[in-house]
Amino acid sequence: MKLLIAFCFAVLINFSAYAQANFPTGTESDYLINNFKFETGAVLPQLNIHYTTIGRPLKDKNGTVTNAVLIMHGTTGTGRGFLNNVFAGNLFNPGQLLDATKYYIILPDAVGHGKSSKPSNGLRMKFPEYNYDDMVAANYRLLTEHLGVNHLRLILGTSMGAMQTWVWGYTHPDFMDALMPLASLPVEIAGRNRMIRKMAIDLIKLDPEWKQGDYTAQPKVGLTGAISSMVFMVSSPLQMQKGSPTRSKADSSLVLLEQRYFNALDANDFIYQFDASRDYNPAPHLAKIKAPLFAINSADDQVNPPELQLMEKNIGAVKRGRYILLPITDKTTGHGTHSNPTIWGSYLQELLELTAKE
Repeated sequence: MKLLIAFCFAVLINFSAYAQANFPTGTESDYLINNFKFETGAVLPQLNIHYTTIGRPLKDKNGTVTNAVLIMHGTTGTGRGFLNNVFAGNLFNPGQLLDATKYYIILPDAVGHGKSSKPSNGLRMKFPEYNYDDMVAANYRLLTEHLGVNHLRLILGTSMGAMQTWVWGYTHPDFMDALMPLASLPVEIAGRNRMIRKMAIDLIKLDPEWKQGDYTAQPKVGLTGAISSMVFMVSSPLQMQKGSPTRSKADSSLVLLEQRYFNALDANDFIYQFDASRDYNPAPHLAKIKAPLFAINSADDQVNPPELQLMEKNIGAVKRGRYILLPITDKTTGHGTHSNPTIWGSYLQELLELTAKE
């Protein structure tokens, strides 16, 4: 159960570990975008994008940034969720694949997440409905307008961030050298995946204590019900069985897991976060992707089960795309395998070497 908790969404990471962190933790800041227009046509007078940067940008003789790496988090997470010993501790230190003395690493909080603008800041259900295109657009403006980044060495994303990686690939095909989506599919959110997301949203809205979003305390029944969907999505049957081999252990572990989620989540934010995938569908646009792309999934991922064969049917449309399916091992943790570079790091190294000469 400890492995499951460690690799769930980034909100569950213990940030008190920063004091003992054996990796660079970077600098936090904010960028205010005035009159940000969403895909729906709604306009927010000020959209705040919170972000963390590690390292510094380097430019070639033509003024092109050569070492910027954008890393995007999953649903309910934050950019700083990557700052833990498993992820940053195996990537950002000197000599490691994304050595922060060589790379300029950018970790934004997506629209609706973390310290970026979100419903719980005050607008509640009056906050504009956003989608993954809006998230990509906001991050593009953060990079180009504020940070002065005109090119990315690598875009890497986990889960929701992985889905945004596909969107980046076809909306800004010349902006990056390499793409690595971890734990995603380049197709419309449908089937069981969509049903689980919609059930989670509906459970919150069906709770009378939700009060159309105007609650004074988190709607416990509805939010706890929604959390059950999320627990299933990020679960690893093998790790859960190993961590909770008895009924009593399973029950006590579930109480702990539900309480951690409940303390970290907001019901309105959750609704928006899960609904943001509603119109995601890269499939018709995959031929526009130019950069080499390594799509990595784990065979025990309950969100993107390999038996659907959806990646196999679509990856061929990506001119320089490759699909890697990680086998189930004692180290994989279901959907959360996306946050463990000790498992997929060799493929990142291969991708970086492949694109270094280009």
